[in-house]
Formats: sequence, structure tokens, C-alpha cells
Amino acid sequence: MKTILVYYSLDGNTDFAAKKIAAATGGDTLRLFPKKAYPTSGFGKFFRGGMHAVLGKKPPLETYAFDAAAYDRVILGFPVWAGHVAPPLLSFLRDNDLSGKQIAAFACQSGSGGEKALAQLKSCLGREELDAERILIDPKSKPSPENEQKIREFCEKLR
Repeated sequence: MKTILVYYSLDGNTDFAAKKIAAATGGDTLRLFPKKAYPTSGFGKFFRGGMHAVLGKKPPLETYAFDAAAYDRVILGFPVWAGHVAPPLLSFLRDNDLSGKQIAAFACQSGSGGEKALAQLKSCLGREELDAERILIDPKSKPSPENEQKIREFCEKLR
């Protein structure tokens, strides 16, 4: 089964998890970058990112290569912003038809809102369930055996 892991990462937590998951599943990776980067610190980070997430903004992305027909499974990864999917991933979903694909997803959060964000993702995809889903708490900035176990279990579901 040909797999690609598509993700957006601001602080590196989603990137950290994506690399572990891609290594374990043997999938390709596609990291998304908005044309106008989000602030990485201070008030602007939370205000602009949170506001865009709550309002459902879909920012333009840097050019990327993706052919949905080349993949059977798509794994989506994103940080949770104000209980929502990070806007760059919403842009990807707007621009690509993933119908007929197996879909799995993982969300990285510092606080709460992962369940709400995964529900939003399912709604965007028009699905009630995903093949696998997982919420991770700051896997890079706060490494823990619990996160490592969650990543292993997520990957096992995808085998």
C-alpha cells in the first residue's frame, strides 16, 4: 500500500512525530508551508494562528508536488490551534480530492482541543471515522514514554 504523510508543523512537534511515523510506515512525506509564515513566538503567534484557525482561514501554500492517484493511504498531521485544525492543512484539503483513500491522522497539542480538531477534520473529509487517529502532547518539546507508545500504537494500526 503506497502511503504519504502530509503535515504542517510550526514549532517542530508535528514534524518530529511525522518523521517517526514515516520511518515506521515507510511512507513518503509532504510538509506544507504557507506562503506567509505564521509567527513562531509572542502574542502574534497565538493571536494570528488562533484567529485564522477559528475563522477557518485557508492560506495560500508554497508550491508542492502531490498526485493523489499515486497513493492508497494519506496520513494527515497537524498542530491543534484553538481546538481547530491548523489552517495550512485545511488549504491542502481544499485543494486535493482524497475521496477513496484510506485516511489516518494525528494531532499535536500543548493543552486541549485535539478531539474537537479531529472531529473538524472528519467533517472536512466527509467521514465519520478515520483508519487511525492519535493525539500527542508536545512530542518534541516534552518527550515522554507515553507519546512514544502512542506513536508506536498509531503505526501498528497502519500496518
